[in-house]
Amino acid sequence: MELVSKLRRRAADGNPIRVGIVGCGQMGSGLAHAINNIGGMTVAAISDLDAERGIRTFLEMGRQRDDVVVVSEKGKAEDASRSGKAVVCTDALLMPALDALEANVEATGVPDVGARVAYDSIMNRKPVIMLNVETDITIGWYLDRLARKAGSVYTVASGDEPGVCKMLYEQAVLMGFEVVTLGKGKNNVIDLAATTESCAAEARSKDMNPKMLAAFKDGTKTMVEMCAVSNATGLLPDVAGMRGPKVELNDLAKVFIPASDGGIMSRKGVVDYSTGAIAPGVFAVVRSDDPRIRKEMKFITRADGPYYLHFRPYHLCDLETPQSIAEAVLLGEVTVTAENMNSEVVCTAKRDIKAGERLGGIGGTDWYGKILRYSEARAVKAIPIGIGAGSVALRDIRLGSVLTEDDVRLDDSTFVYRLRRIQDTLLGAK
Repeated sequence: MELVSKLRRRAADGNPIRVGIVGCGQMGSGLAHAINNIGGMTVAAISDLDAERGIRTFLEMGRQRDDVVVVSEKGKAEDASRSGKAVVCTDALLMPALDALEANVEATGVPDVGARVAYDSIMNRKPVIMLNVETDITIGWYLDRLARKAGSVYTVASGDEPGVCKMLYEQAVLMGFEVVTLGKGKNNVIDLAATTESCAAEARSKDMNPKMLAAFKDGTKTMVEMCAVSNATGLLPDVAGMRGPKVELNDLAKVFIPASDGGIMSRKGVVDYSTGAIAPGVFAVVRSDDPRIRKEMKFITRADGPYYLHFRPYHLCDLETPQSIAEAVLLGEVTVTAENMNSEVVCTAKRDIKAGERLGGIGGTDWYGKILRYSEARAVKAIPIGIGAGSVALRDIRLGSVLTEDDVRLDDSTFVYRLRRIQDTLLGAK
């Protein structure tokens, strides 16, 4: 790849990759600091509803307050950037239009914002790197194809579980293995009742957004991450919601295999997760029946096979995202995209819902996300989580029920809803 040498040449030429970051929460600000330590790449602009967060991040990175400019118009933003100023804006849609930026990273976690920023970046032929996987699993299939047609790049970022799982997957396939299970570690057992309110104190102690923490605890984020992996690889959840057993590291290759060989899966070729000590790692359980490969593996790893564990003990989230930025800008390559819609994460009632109630979004009090196979989700007209916010219940919905188009009236005013309907039409025509 020679990414580092290419970046060094950009640095020597005084022409670093100028990156815009949309969303300056935990992930966005962490990414900014990572980029600030990389020669040949610089954060030129930050967008956040709270401008102070962008200002504070630039100051933490060593910029002087007089060098940080808050703008609300494209022309002023371009002028400020050309003069060497650090740009902060509260309008996310200003970022895709800025000529001064070579790439945008979307880190809000809000599906509708992600949809708009990604679409506009593509239309401006500007690579867009998604830390917003919620948007990707909803309309990423369409955005990827739109980007390829427009001569741009759309990709999910390295560092988050989809990126590092895809890396393990490709490495295994390129060594001649069959991928049996691709999975991630989750550091706690799912609490389906977790809400913003129940997570508020812990979120404050960890300097996290309570909605984001609730989405981790109720399992939605795990479902989202592994759905993106499924759509990128063709591997499927074995059961609705996946299995998620607590398994020690040394037993992963004994448990995440078909039941016919002593494991818990009904088939090969699945995505799943495990709780406990393996977090924050990711893993691939692979198989080979080739005697020579098994001989090599016995010599190198002392494992008998035919199942083997490939394990990466970490994923570093936003800190690894600069690799995806460099690959997108310098090589025109993607890290993770949806090859097909193999899985869907659907809204599942977190409580009894009454007819007439307006429902909130991810990490709220109304629903959590559950992964289903795409064919199963479409068969029951299940509501994807990316378009569930703002819907109104048309009838009483019981706790634990998958929300369907017969249960709720969706908010059709959002941009992500419009793109999803385009995607549905295109997929239906395949």
